[in-house]
Amino acid sequence: MSFTTRPELKGTYGAVASTHWLASAVGMKLLEAGGTAFDAAVGMGFVLNVVEPHLNGPLGDMPALIWPAGDAAPTVICGQGSAPAGATIAHYTAQGMVLIPGAGLLAAVVPGAFDAWMLMLRDHGRLSLREVLEPAIYYAGEGHPALQLMVNTIAGQEDFFRKEWPTSAEVWLPGGKRPEADKLFRNPQLAAFWTRLLEEAESETAREAQIEAARRAFYKGFVAEAIDDYVSSATPMDGDGEYRKGVLTGDDMAGWQASYEPAVSVDHNGWEVFKCGAWTQGPALLQSLRILENHDLAAMAPRGAEFAHLVTETLKLSFADREAYYGDPQHGTIPLDQLLSQSYGAERARLIGDRASLEIRPGRLPGYDHQVDSFLRRAKRFAQGDAGIGGGEPTMAHLSNKEGDTVHVDAIDRWGNMVSATPSGGWLQSSPVIPGLGVPLNNRGQMFWLEEGLPTSLAPGRRPRTTLTPSAARAPDGTRMAFGTPGGDQQEQWQLSFFLRLAHHGMNLQEAIDAPLFHTAHLQASFHPRGVKPGHLMAEPQFGEDVLSALRERGHKLVVSEPWAIGRLTGLSRDPEGMLRGAATPRLMQAYAIVR
Repeated sequence: MSFTTRPELKGTYGAVASTHWLASAVGMKLLEAGGTAFDAAVGMGFVLNVVEPHLNGPLGDMPALIWPAGDAAPTVICGQGSAPAGATIAHYTAQGMVLIPGAGLLAAVVPGAFDAWMLMLRDHGRLSLREVLEPAIYYAGEGHPALQLMVNTIAGQEDFFRKEWPTSAEVWLPGGKRPEADKLFRNPQLAAFWTRLLEEAESETAREAQIEAARRAFYKGFVAEAIDDYVSSATPMDGDGEYRKGVLTGDDMAGWQASYEPAVSVDHNGWEVFKCGAWTQGPALLQSLRILENHDLAAMAPRGAEFAHLVTETLKLSFADREAYYGDPQHGTIPLDQLLSQSYGAERARLIGDRASLEIRPGRLPGYDHQVDSFLRRAKRFAQGDAGIGGGEPTMAHLSNKEGDTVHVDAIDRWGNMVSATPSGGWLQSSPVIPGLGVPLNNRGQMFWLEEGLPTSLAPGRRPRTTLTPSAARAPDGTRMAFGTPGGDQQEQWQLSFFLRLAHHGMNLQEAIDAPLFHTAHLQASFHPRGVKPGHLMAEPQFGEDVLSALRERGHKLVVSEPWAIGRLTGLSRDPEGMLRGAATPRLMQAYAIVR
């Protein structure tokens, strides 16, 4: 549902949106309590850890774009943890690995989301740690209505949990029984974990000192100790069906902190669009905009075959460059200025024809031949296959038999501060639960390659090139917008269609979200088993048979999804006069936007 309000009206607090209605309700409560958008986002993030554990967890990762009201552009908070000191290519390949398993302890990197939330809360929030954390503690301890998708995910892993991951069975199969949808589900271990964290934080008196104490307890105290104790002693089965020890240690935890960095951006049709850097897939959307500025999008029907074809072919080119060039810029040279230049976009645009391309076509920039050739070899080598035990990032039901997704939150407060954040990782099927914490580690490390010399090669201290990619934009009239979606490799694809329909076709937020969506798997998948599907295109049936037939005629290998089955977009905006607007997807009947 879409909402609109003006801040000068008595009782206006702001706007929130998330992929779960309960998190949105908590976000609005925190705004009503005098909190900022940053307080609301933090509280929503913690609640999402509880109510959607199949999609994200406290030991996961999270990039965010924060846009304080007085700033000319948003800033990135990096909550993507890095690879442990013991995560070397030699160590992994010595165990016979070609790919890092999609689940298990070897896929874990330093949990980054918590420190990112604390950085946001400390520097930009007003409320105390207790105020933003107590709602999540309550729902973990007292219970929340179990989502059908959560129950389905647990059911798919039930036998495996009982046999191989007993610490997970203890939490996700309470009393030895599978939870029931819409019945209260509790995680008392998680409630106790957060309660202890809060108690240790409140040994300090001042607000900022409490937040710093919580950070110490997490990365240098009992949380890091619990992780170190378990990982150093456990040898659980991983996604390859092998019994292997992990390498993450307490020292790795203690040596990492969340950080700030500038956003990257391009201008497009009078808009400016902001993304996180090349350690995410965010620049792929910006590259796509550079390619598309060479076409008359406004002349195309936003629900038509020409539009869907052009956007799909553009994405194929941008995602090829993602695989060839993106990675952690702190550990290699990423030619982002060249990739985002108008001249390069025009060069890439000339490759698009009327027929669907079945080729993998990264651009060739001077000095990067090794990376391009390596990617082309990998694209041929890895066929699409089964992701294995708990493998891959949970996606929507039409993509795999493990239903679910990542999560997303947006927030704007009465003063005009804005947040767009996409937490993920540490989902219940990613690895065994850490005893005493009630939640598992992340498996973001599966996005590294076990080949030397690449920007995405596994290396200690390096960030995996994550799929998580929040967005912000400024319209020609000065309206500021925060938006995003879960969905792994599909995140940038769904966001691109959404944005283009706003920028070129005059749709409002809800119309752009509700319009039929599509995506391609003509790319090197970011998650195990890293497959490629040349020519693939999935589209919702709402396009209509005429449009779907036209796409088939253009050579796309079309798969039609179930109705209303693609994407979980949310978006908020604030215009220069203070008008607030919000919208959330009706898909899965779970996301919610509130403007008050």
